[in-house]
Amino acid sequence: MDIMKVQIVNKSAYPTPAYATEKSAGMDLKANIDEPMTLGPLERAMVPTGLFIALPDGTEAQVRPRSGLAAKHGISVLNAPGTIDADYRGEVKVILVNLSNEPFVINPGERIAQMVVARYEKVEWEDVEVLDDTERGTGGFGSTGR
Repeated sequence: MDIMKVQIVNKSAYPTPAYATEKSAGMDLKANIDEPMTLGPLERAMVPTGLFIALPDGTEAQVRPRSGLAAKHGISVLNAPGTIDADYRGEVKVILVNLSNEPFVINPGERIAQMVVARYEKVEWEDVEVLDDTERGTGGFGSTGR
């Protein structure tokens, strides 16, 4: 497997993100806050991480919810997956939302999301008058069954 080099400036109080296991796809992002913050039901907040990255051209970083926070507490990333473009140099922040009926306390250093770095393809649109036909056709939104 190829290893991609990505520059990072870590201004947080915590170690640089790392993979938890050899086959992990994402790295945990931590809340870089000085004191606990409470996210009320249906509230959202931009939580700083203290991280700044410079991605290689042709890549993006995807910020995704942590399954444990989602399943146990109803906490998700609002724009999941959030995309960090290769030319962005600001602080990585996570837009968290509390989809539960209970307040949720985010503690300093808490793992709040995960980040996956991925390559992507650029497209060039080709205007045509009609698309090729497929077995599925225009069926969508549950048209193939459960």
